[in-house]
Amino acid sequence: MEYQADSYDVIVVGAGHAGSEAALANARMGNKTLLLTINLDMVAFMPCNPSVGGPAKGVVVREIDALGGEMAKNIDKTYIQMRMLNTGKGPAVRALRAQADKKNYASTMKQTIEKEPNLTLRQGLVEKLIVEDGVCQGVVTNTGARYSAKAVVITAGTALRGEIIIGELKYSSGPNNSQPSVGLADNLKELGLEIARFKTGTPPRVKSSTIDYTVTEIQPGDETPNHFSYSTPDAAYKTDQEPCWLTYTNPGTHEIIQKNLHRAPMFTGIVEGVGARYCPSIEDKIVRFADKERHQLFLEPEGLDTEEVYVQGLSTSLPEDVQVDVLRSIAGLEQVEMMRTGYAIEYDVVVPHQLRPTLETKVIENLYTAGQTNGTSGYEEAAGQGLIAGINAGLKIQGKDPLILKRSDGYIGVMIDDLVTKGTQEPYRLLTSRAEYRLLLRHDNADLRLTEMGHAIGLVKDDQYQIFLAKKQAIETEIKRLQNLRLKPTAEMQDFLAAKGAPALKDGVLAADFLRRPEVTYQDLLQFIPAVPELTAKEIEQVEVQLKYEGYIKKAMEKVEKLKRMEAKRIPENIDYDAINGLATEARQKLKKIQPETIAQASRISGVNPADISILMIYVEQGKIAKVEA
Repeated sequence: MEYQADSYDVIVVGAGHAGSEAALANARMGNKTLLLTINLDMVAFMPCNPSVGGPAKGVVVREIDALGGEMAKNIDKTYIQMRMLNTGKGPAVRALRAQADKKNYASTMKQTIEKEPNLTLRQGLVEKLIVEDGVCQGVVTNTGARYSAKAVVITAGTALRGEIIIGELKYSSGPNNSQPSVGLADNLKELGLEIARFKTGTPPRVKSSTIDYTVTEIQPGDETPNHFSYSTPDAAYKTDQEPCWLTYTNPGTHEIIQKNLHRAPMFTGIVEGVGARYCPSIEDKIVRFADKERHQLFLEPEGLDTEEVYVQGLSTSLPEDVQVDVLRSIAGLEQVEMMRTGYAIEYDVVVPHQLRPTLETKVIENLYTAGQTNGTSGYEEAAGQGLIAGINAGLKIQGKDPLILKRSDGYIGVMIDDLVTKGTQEPYRLLTSRAEYRLLLRHDNADLRLTEMGHAIGLVKDDQYQIFLAKKQAIETEIKRLQNLRLKPTAEMQDFLAAKGAPALKDGVLAADFLRRPEVTYQDLLQFIPAVPELTAKEIEQVEVQLKYEGYIKKAMEKVEKLKRMEAKRIPENIDYDAINGLATEARQKLKKIQPETIAQASRISGVNPADISILMIYVEQGKIAKVEA
């Protein structure tokens, strides 16, 4: 029997990485918020790898921080190793990655949520949504509690009709043997949303004291301070970090897997969902890359107060006995004890072409979805969507304009545009190759790109904003100084260049041009120019990157400006594509399905060619459709 429990501005269903960000954002925006989760012990839980960041993903974490989200601050409090990847490559592909203390990460985020004003955290299993006249107005739990709201955000992760698969065994469950959400999954389908079935997996966990680390390769953290949050001081950097360890599969491992493929669920038909292309199971790797003699495996500690070690790269749903044999065939794991069995999990997802760029569903007004519910994989992708969905739910009920990140604004913008424009046929993972403006979307400049947006929304507080403005001013002032400071080719400078094996100067040179030389760093330059108030390491990094890559950045910005003009051309919601003569049949079908909001979005739809875009632009302009600000 239902009863009226309470009323809120916004309700967030699911307290994983997406739900945590969505709920905190709304509460901090002044909205009375309810965060409902199946299990209070799994708030911000890491059911898969105990890490945050990596290529593209690490940039997302920085973007979340710049917008006023929590993930970066939380991992900075709870990491056990911090490491910058791709340091030998250009700034566009450098990426920060942290090993988390899994238990501490979750409990610290839970404490942050519990202490947040305007935010109520409550355990409850949502069975259905309250929808009247096509508008979502709340939720109902399995205990009959009826909660009213002006907007609802669904961040159910892999719990929607979740099923765990290990060998021949298949049973109803959420991640890590938690309770699945079956009623809500049925309700979403009843409400008219198109649902797909996806699969992801996780590797076994093994006992640290049974590993022979002497035959593995150590992977230590960095000595140079680095953090995800722009507000974390370098002085807080942890030097007593835990190492990870590298080992490999071998032909013996592969033979064990090959002999047991007839028992592998993904080959026997037990698995029905579509798996992740960029995070395949070990059995999938052995079949797809049969010519490879070995695959990397990283042994990652799950925390300081546990013996559990995560075997990164060995995701599997093979039967339990086979998993033990596979593990013990690997160097360093010959005597290993398996503490948790690897498994695959199948779950329902909302097909993302049904979403607006705000992550509001097109089918039901004031209903937003985010995270793995939208077909993505990864904590970072989930948190980024959760933040944007939460912000937009909050802005809408406050009667304010939405926040829509363009592809040139951030990786979060790339991800959401990919989802709502192109959809996804498999669990989506962010990659640097997905971003055409990746030279602009670097880990080092996320604050310069997005902090002003975060402050305008109210998530970046005034004190932090003033620190940001001071940093921005210091960078701009120094760049301008170097662009106007001319250096003479002194003997000291010529000696410096000769020592570097670089050509001598024939004439005077601007300090900015001298710094653009690949062999010259800002610290090198300081010996030849007048002293200035000392810049921070992060400010120096920006001066170097912006000057050294100025030409490439300028070209990228020119492309962005062209795109902005197309983004400014809005397509009316009530447009009748059948009435537009000349559109190719495929283009007409795709445009009707996706319902793009701008000409630029329409141009990115697979199957819509330039000729179709030209016809569409003429139609829209003849209709005298008003332009919006870029």
